[in-house]
Amino acid sequence: MDREQGTGPVRHLDRGEWLARFAGRILVVCPRCGGRADVLPRPGLPALEYYGELLFRPRRLTCGGCGASAGWQADRRDGGLVAAQLGGTEDPFFRRPLWLQTRCASRVLWAYNEEHVEALAAYAGATLREGGTGFTRAMFPRLPPWMKESGRRPAVLAGLERLRALSACSNPADRSDAAHEHGGRPRQYRALYFRGRPY
Repeated sequence: MDREQGTGPVRHLDRGEWLARFAGRILVVCPRCGGRADVLPRPGLPALEYYGELLFRPRRLTCGGCGASAGWQADRRDGGLVAAQLGGTEDPFFRRPLWLQTRCASRVLWAYNEEHVEALAAYAGATLREGGTGFTRAMFPRLPPWMKESGRRPAVLAGLERLRALSACSNPADRSDAAHEHGGRPRQYRALYFRGRPY
């Protein structure tokens, strides 16, 4: 986000990044204690070639508060790995509520991690938004319309500030009242990944 000479519009250039860019670390509600837990790719894996690989890599859920842990592996179909489906108020791997969510403009505003919050704030705070054409998986064009409306900018920025504050908290008592299980069914995603190396 750039301000031109201190007097012009606050600019945001959409470089076509998609939501998978922010799926490396996902903050979730711990299934045991209700505090903050981390969902991360299993350590020791080869370096990423593409952000999309994050949808297939084995994951670990760990809670620093109570010590809870769990593992996730992608399902297999037709010799390939089935991708996790991004989006929504639950993490795509363990189906746990996201830690970073808050009520905003009669809806729920959510993010995967601090970096995601900062990217959303840069977009929401911009008065001039550029780019965003030609990228089929780009995150910003897929944001809900209410987040893009200039009249809702102050509310969205205030909601993102609450998410920033939540990212520094980890106790069950700090949990947002919006961060609860919805009991929804996992979204089906048909993308397959045929890998040439082990996960």
